[in-house]
Amino acid sequence: MLTRRADLGRSAAIMLAATAVVSAGPASAAAVRIAPGELPAVRKVDPRFQSYNVETVEVIGGRFWAPYPKPGEAAKPDPLRSGGVDIAGAMFRKREPLDLKHDRRLRVLAKALGPAYVRVSGAWANSTYFHDADTPPPATPPAGYQGVLTRPQWAGVVDFAQATDAELVVSFPVSDGARNPDGAWNPDQARRMIRYTHDLGGKLYAAELINEPNVGPAVGLPKGYDAARFAQDVAAFRELVKTDAPDMKTVGPGSTGEAGFILFPPKMGQVPTEALMTADPAPKFDIFSYHFYGTVSKRCSGMDKSAGVTPDQALTEAWLARADQTFDHYKAVRDRFAPGAPIWITEMAEAACGGDQWAATWLDTFRYVDQMGRLAKRGADVIFHNTLSASDYALIDDVTNQPRPSYWAALLWRNLMGETVLDAGPTQPGLHVYAHCLRDRPGGVGLVAINLDKTAPATLELTAAAERYTLSADELQSSTVKLNGRTLGLLPGDKLPPLTPVKAGKGKLNLAPASITFLAIPGAGSKACRAA
Repeated sequence: MLTRRADLGRSAAIMLAATAVVSAGPASAAAVRIAPGELPAVRKVDPRFQSYNVETVEVIGGRFWAPYPKPGEAAKPDPLRSGGVDIAGAMFRKREPLDLKHDRRLRVLAKALGPAYVRVSGAWANSTYFHDADTPPPATPPAGYQGVLTRPQWAGVVDFAQATDAELVVSFPVSDGARNPDGAWNPDQARRMIRYTHDLGGKLYAAELINEPNVGPAVGLPKGYDAARFAQDVAAFRELVKTDAPDMKTVGPGSTGEAGFILFPPKMGQVPTEALMTADPAPKFDIFSYHFYGTVSKRCSGMDKSAGVTPDQALTEAWLARADQTFDHYKAVRDRFAPGAPIWITEMAEAACGGDQWAATWLDTFRYVDQMGRLAKRGADVIFHNTLSASDYALIDDVTNQPRPSYWAALLWRNLMGETVLDAGPTQPGLHVYAHCLRDRPGGVGLVAINLDKTAPATLELTAAAERYTLSADELQSSTVKLNGRTLGLLPGDKLPPLTPVKAGKGKLNLAPASITFLAIPGAGSKACRAA
């Protein structure tokens, strides 16, 4: 009965603090009233909630998702044969190794997002050999591997993490080359990576043994890989952690594509996560993880003709709600097999297979911000965007090293949205409002209001004055974005521009069509945020 009364009291507080009226008329989208100081706290996220991936293939060089052909340019198909399935149209481009130690601009941009976690993994990590010597690496990967990681390359990763205030998260080789004759996982390669990282003065904060173990051979695992072998591998992994890295967190299982959205055809050899987690000995992890892609990009459309999302669908409620459906699916798995464990979404982007062409534009920024808001509130502790700077779904263009629109939204989130999540009430059709305690300002509140309507303005009414940061663009598929009407871009010397707000008095604020508005309210007087 006490719980029931508490729930009723909390619901009443939310109704008083946030009220909404949705207009069906063509002149306006929605109207929401917020009393920032009265919003109740929901939960806290990890201080490094907004994090990112650097793919292992970026570090070592190799074939990664190629750019889409420009208008009028003929595509160059490079079908990938994987697990007995032809992924039609999956085009790759040879990448040179990323110089994480000396790429000044990339370091500047990454450091501005810190503190964060940087995860160095991906499907390529499953079959990458670590050449633990100062001698020249082998000209071709050893048997059972598909790539080679050198000491200088790994030293660059460790140095990058230290320079950008990023804790390092990894996965280890698990392909045929990293196995004993009986098929058991051999931890030698993982042990060498752990020890060399320590020798460099670095540390591995956390590790997933395998990237996407439920996918099977398509991500470099041995043919016939099953749940029993996974359980044995995880047991061996935990023994390694106990002896060689007792402070390193274990993360898993890292599954993907199981919440009703087709990513891989069944005949590619997937193993359901439930089967992985019920095998003997029972796999155990300190942190529960999964990957979320709402679909596959056009590059991999041959896997399933019903997959994909068009630009016209990018701002729809159904598309954005896929994040909820997937979270709820995997949270139920977490609750069953690792109750209470933090939930990390260790890969997330617009679409698997490098993202669609429009993932690099302002249009995908709505998804990026909305997913952070809704998942922080729903129960995710950390989100790793895939990737920082590779392919169309990256925050930073991998040719010019210039920030894309979503990077600027990520920077505003980092500057304004703190760890304590507040309840701004349910999202309204076309207008989503999320609230956190204002970062580093006790008692302050940070809001983000997303107007998804492409033609109609929305209204947000505040009971306190605010500092306003509105992101917009002249076209939805623009490669640049404006802050309060001025186009954002790097200054000479790779310096970030000041993100200057405009003052907004209390009362009604007009939210332009297809815009994202961050609001800092330092004078909110929030009791929930006084100690935040």
